[in-house]
Amino acid sequence: MFNLFRGSKITTTESDSWWYIFCLKCRQKEVGPGWEPKYWSKTCPHPYCPSFRQVARIMALLITVVLFWGVVITVIGADAKPGGQLFNIAVLVISAYLGGWVLRMLTLPALVGMLLVGIFYQNAGLISIEGKYKGLVSVLRKIALVVIFTRAGLDLDPVALKKLYCRVLILALVPWFFEAAVIAVIVYYLLSIPWPFAILCGSIIAAVAPAVVVPCLFRLRSKGYGVAKGIPTLIIAVAGIDDAASVIAFGVGTSMLFGSNTVTHDLLLSPISIAVGIMYGIVWGFIVKYFPERSDPYVVPLRIMMLTCGGLLAVLGFEETSLEGAGPLAVIISAFTSMYFWTKQGWNIENNPVATAFEIFWMICEPVLFGLTGTQIILNQLEIRFVTTAIACVIIAIVARICVTIIAATGSSLNFKEKLFISLSWMAKASVQAALGPAVLEASSGHSEVNVGHAQMIVTLCIISILLTAPAGAIIVSLLGPKLLTKAKPNSNEQWRRGPRPSIRDITLYNEDEENDTYVSNDQLECDKTKTDIVEIQNERI
Repeated sequence: MFNLFRGSKITTTESDSWWYIFCLKCRQKEVGPGWEPKYWSKTCPHPYCPSFRQVARIMALLITVVLFWGVVITVIGADAKPGGQLFNIAVLVISAYLGGWVLRMLTLPALVGMLLVGIFYQNAGLISIEGKYKGLVSVLRKIALVVIFTRAGLDLDPVALKKLYCRVLILALVPWFFEAAVIAVIVYYLLSIPWPFAILCGSIIAAVAPAVVVPCLFRLRSKGYGVAKGIPTLIIAVAGIDDAASVIAFGVGTSMLFGSNTVTHDLLLSPISIAVGIMYGIVWGFIVKYFPERSDPYVVPLRIMMLTCGGLLAVLGFEETSLEGAGPLAVIISAFTSMYFWTKQGWNIENNPVATAFEIFWMICEPVLFGLTGTQIILNQLEIRFVTTAIACVIIAIVARICVTIIAATGSSLNFKEKLFISLSWMAKASVQAALGPAVLEASSGHSEVNVGHAQMIVTLCIISILLTAPAGAIIVSLLGPKLLTKAKPNSNEQWRRGPRPSIRDITLYNEDEENDTYVSNDQLECDKTKTDIVEIQNERI
């Protein structure tokens, strides 16, 4: 086959090789006019080599990073030089991103690679976080927490929730409660973790991972699988509510375990904390509805800044009071309330530029969160019995959740295959466990060594659950989706959607015809060009 994009000749055997497919997946053809040096396309054929635009983009980023590093060295000094703590943290984050990229190319969740990089750095002695940088790491985790929970709130579809709220609540809370209970019982009896810590551990691990589930669902939904019954929307909505339940339990549990008040005081304060978090979120979402004004040309950046600052204030501000559990809950509620009002004003949930911005923020925060979380694992301190018990605990809890989910879905319009699919899609663990697990360890600092030890066990359980379920969940959802779900035709149901909104890497890959209001994606252009290549080759042979 002749590659007309680069002017190079690629044989049929090469185009069928795994290396060619890997390169093609890694380097899509750039769309739109551009400039490149003479003979670039001959010496660097597509897709084996990146385009000049990609090389220039990477070089620009590298130069920017070097300049920024120079500024940081000037201001901070030795800590930003090679061997300093700040430098090591930066190298860890970059390495975590590269580790995630490798696994993403293998169609596995990138977060697993990021976790493994963090574990390697810690156990190889390449990083040691001490002193004031523990506070910096804590702030970075909280920023990542705000970003992931804001994304969860913005991904909730208000219209779908209004139609299916009863079924969604049942499928979200009942399986979550049973899985949390199973984990709590197992770790109490098998790992000798006290009941308060066991319940807190169960409530954290029971959360579903939108970071793993949503990309897989987008791929299935773009092909029409399950859209006739709104299954992708149902799964995403339940994941958001599931996370909110874990956030509430985390806030209540940490305040009761590590607070200085009496148990009676904490029990009375818990519903107040929940109510304050909900109220804060509703009020802030209502404010963002009117400010800025919807027709303001700067409405998008202003709404992004208001949601970000409001979320950071909620998480950091409530920590200074006895209502620390209200912060993460307020973030989810404010994002969902804002999305509700914006849809009323005409914004489409699938084409929301604010949500796209938070996807970009997550690209930055993801390696920070998972890379630093991986550093919590010290392999030579792990016991074989603890690891095997933790794996058995997670497997038993997942099986229990699958069974309870199928039972809870009884009476709905879903058939058995669809019930099995949605129950399997909620098995993956990731973002919530990576954010809340270390937060428990931070909250335990300054308390007895016994409490710190129990908090460390919770962190280890969270990481084991991520490593065990994230890749398995992504593989199972991707492979079983076409077999368990019914495929709908694009025009057969009003719930059909074109696919996920574009990320920052995709925004420039869309050609827009303003008169006809049509969009042509890069994939479609590649497909059309390939068809043209085949026709030309056939004509040459004739």
